[in-house]
Amino acid sequence: MTAGAALPFKISVLVFLRDEAGRLLLIQRTKAPNLGCWSPIGGKLEMGVGESPFECAVRETFEETGVTVATEDLHLFGMISEKGYEGQSHWLMFLFDCRKPLTALPATIDEGRFAFFAREELGDVAVPETDRTLLWPVYDEHRRGFIAYRAECHPGAPLRVVVEETSARPHLD
Repeated sequence: MTAGAALPFKISVLVFLRDEAGRLLLIQRTKAPNLGCWSPIGGKLEMGVGESPFECAVRETFEETGVTVATEDLHLFGMISEKGYEGQSHWLMFLFDCRKPLTALPATIDEGRFAFFAREELGDVAVPETDRTLLWPVYDEHRRGFIAYRAECHPGAPLRVVVEETSARPHLD
C-alpha cells in the first residue's frame, strides 16, 4: 500500500452485553474480520437509510441475539477511528455498553456461536489482537464514561494511538 492510498471507510457499532451475573456475551466469528475470534456483537450502519449509531446498536442486538433493547438501555462510551486496519480499510466504531442484562445465551447464528465470559477469562480466549491491546482496556477504564481515540493500524508501521477526548461520566450498572 502506498502512503495516502484511498481505502474504504466503514462505520460500525460494538455492543457489550452481559448476563445477570455480569459475564460478557461474545460471539466466535465465522466470517472476516476476526474470523475464529471472540468479539462483542455488532455490525455496520445502514448508511443508505441514515441509520444512527444508536439505531444500529438496537438493530444489531436484536438481529444477532433476538433480544430487544431500547436506546435508553445503551450508553455510548467510546468512539474509535482505526486507520488502515489490516491494510484493508478504515473503521469508525461506536462502542455501547448495554445496561439491560441478558437472561439466556442466544442461539447460534450464521455469524457465529455465543458464550458468556467473565472479564478476567478473556486473557486466555482467542480475541483479535487489536481488541486485546486497544478495545478491552478501553472497556475496563471508560465504559462508565466516554473516550474518543484514533489508532494508526497500518501494517508494517508501529501502532500509534491518539486520545482525542476522555471524560468520566459515572452511571449505574
